[in-house]
Amino acid sequence: MPKTEMTYIDAIRSGLDHLLKDHKDVVVYGQDVGAFGGAFKATLGLQEKYGTDRVFDTPISESAILGSAIGMAMQGLRPIVEVQFVDFITTAFHQILNNAGTTYYRTKIPVPMTVRAPCGGGFGGGPFHSEELENFFCHIPGIKVVYPAYPSDARGLLYSAVLDPNPVIFLENKFLYRRIKEFILPKGEAVPIGVAQIRRTGNDAVILTYGAMVHESLHAAEQISAEGFEVMVVDLRTLKPYDIDAILSAVAATNRVMVVHEAWKTGGFGAELAALVAEHAFHLLDAPIVRITAPDCPVPFSPELERVYRPSVEKISEALLDLINY
Repeated sequence: MPKTEMTYIDAIRSGLDHLLKDHKDVVVYGQDVGAFGGAFKATLGLQEKYGTDRVFDTPISESAILGSAIGMAMQGLRPIVEVQFVDFITTAFHQILNNAGTTYYRTKIPVPMTVRAPCGGGFGGGPFHSEELENFFCHIPGIKVVYPAYPSDARGLLYSAVLDPNPVIFLENKFLYRRIKEFILPKGEAVPIGVAQIRRTGNDAVILTYGAMVHESLHAAEQISAEGFEVMVVDLRTLKPYDIDAILSAVAATNRVMVVHEAWKTGGFGAELAALVAEHAFHLLDAPIVRITAPDCPVPFSPELERVYRPSVEKISEALLDLINY
């Protein structure tokens, strides 16, 4: 079967299409996901194809959207809800923390719901449309968190998320939507939750990363290869549960660790990864663990300030040289 070139957003739409076709218990809903096709057009054409009973709009109430998804999931459906921007999910945090995350623990009733949450900056969206909140979700028991960096993983992880019996937060980096393309099969296979992917091999250092920062890290690794250094890049793909074995194997192979993410530094997911390495692989380290992240301040509106705010190829490259030469 020939492969088709798809963008990140195309792959998500393809995944939604196949899930609606193959699983009659799947419904897709959220703000403007129907006739309008979603804020980023991830659901374009799906209401026309599958009808208003399975693809439909909601009022502007994230708490109502997520609360209804919990109820639907408990009654045997597999709802996929879209929150237009992950920043707005905070108004429904009670539903995730105290309801979705605890229901199976309290009742033994599964909650197979998937929350699609566009996130990240790089387009001048400012502090209400560009945040990275993955660590909020990773802190909650009972919730799984996935964060693909490539079209094939976006679609494959979406399959796995929707068919998983647990609530899954499915993070989509908006910067990647139409920038990253891949030739992939028309339907493809599910990508297992909890399995990382080595995107680049090397033995001088390893970068642990995810989302848009996978691509920045790969560019940085290529840049310093001209100076004779080879850096491994590990794409986590899943943040909860994350692939402990892959991380520790990468540390053992390189002895120098950098974590790169777009979210704020204090309490960020990089701190969790650094703690894992310190607890289980401290004896393998030849240098302190380095974190390259956004600073602890709101996301700037100004494109120039945002470029300074977000981790970049230049920042990563410079820090890699310092790490390797420590």
